[in-house]
Amino acid sequence: MRIMSSRLSPTLILVAVNVAFYIYTSLLGKNFIVTANNVLAIYGQYTYAILYRGYWWQLVTSMFVHVNIAHMAGNMFFLLIFGMRAEELFTDTEYYTIYFASGLAGNLLSLVYIFYPAAVVSAGASGAIFGLFGAVIIFMRKVVGGSMTGALLFAFLFFFITLSASTNVYAHFGGLFAGLVIGYLLAGRRRAVFL
Repeated sequence: MRIMSSRLSPTLILVAVNVAFYIYTSLLGKNFIVTANNVLAIYGQYTYAILYRGYWWQLVTSMFVHVNIAHMAGNMFFLLIFGMRAEELFTDTEYYTIYFASGLAGNLLSLVYIFYPAAVVSAGASGAIFGLFGAVIIFMRKVVGGSMTGALLFAFLFFFITLSASTNVYAHFGGLFAGLVIGYLLAGRRRAVFL
């Protein structure tokens, strides 16, 4: 059942915003295939700039900037998959809360440069998308019934199979953890009706 508080799909809105932001950054950097380094330094998450120059906006803008067109397309593919399912379970307000809280949690965890180098720039919506994924699977298990351990194992299996050398592990993990917690809390507050 679609829990709806507005007529517009949050997933399609977020996909449109991400694509529009990619077009904007491509025009700035004059390259539609790869985002220019100087553009990433302004809109990506550059830990040094956040901590020592006060570029706090990067905690949000980095959720919408992507390093290249393949990165953006891959993230939008998974946003469509997990986002459409999340729309069936959560109100629009809950959906946006999960998305932004998860993205922010992942970005804040990445700021701990004991783990992640301060000179590295991070970008992408994957922390927020992992949050939607985590919220969906834990919500389904708690409301419909099933093994919570199974849900957690599935969540972390997906987390591990999506890792690569260029992955910001901390953004993915922080987003996933936040999504699992929010989904669990939302499931505890209401019983959903499914078709």
